[in-house]
Amino acid sequence: MKLVCWNVNGIRAAYKKGFANWMRTESPDILCVQETKARPEQFPDELREPDGYHAYFCSPKERAGYSGVALYSRAEPNKVEYGLGSERYDGEGRTIVAHYPDFVLFDIYFPNGKASKERLAFKMDFYEQLSKVTDRLLRDGKNVIVCGDVNTAHREIDLARPKENEKVSGFLPEERAWIDRFLSLGLIDTYRNFDPSPGKYTWWDMKTKARERDVGWRIDYFYISKGLQPRLRAAFIRSDVLGSDHCPIGIELDL
Repeated sequence: MKLVCWNVNGIRAAYKKGFANWMRTESPDILCVQETKARPEQFPDELREPDGYHAYFCSPKERAGYSGVALYSRAEPNKVEYGLGSERYDGEGRTIVAHYPDFVLFDIYFPNGKASKERLAFKMDFYEQLSKVTDRLLRDGKNVIVCGDVNTAHREIDLARPKENEKVSGFLPEERAWIDRFLSLGLIDTYRNFDPSPGKYTWWDMKTKARERDVGWRIDYFYISKGLQPRLRAAFIRSDVLGSDHCPIGIELDL
């Protein structure tokens, strides 16, 4: 089973850049999309009801052109939920939770904390809410997969210029410490399961043309519970795929 996730920075813009063709070529069993910036009725027809997939969408209740996630799945999930069970976070359209026979999948566009102290606090609280929900599922014996744009680089090897960004949201000590705590619940960073080397990024600042210089950050992740680790066959970063300031990432599971 191949699972792929991608922050597309606007599904309509990505569509014009060949997203549908890429999706057919990549042909994932499950595709998680973040930052769609569109309500379901604004999706191109080809992406609202794609051939061979069940499609699910979550968008903000009030703010148009902001946030949003989508899930495409060849197999129909047993159950699909929208949000983390808290009105404070769920109004921003950031989370789809799909329940499958072998795992529970979280497709999440995590908040960005750079705008203000208030948004950083919101981001940290969002993190903690996810931890509570995940911990509960793990204690119930469920396998869990969490993927998306986490908006934080975990280690110094996960961004090109760590020293310059120590006081920037996205690499703050408290944000990185949360990832440590989250993994300690019983999860692994799938990409680091295979590749411990630096210089592998998933996001580049468009304003500074950072991608041309490969001055990037690895802020997009697939985390899986340790119960799935024996079934993990591959983890990859598609840094050659253009169309967004992020690139797709994915995993392959023997399921």
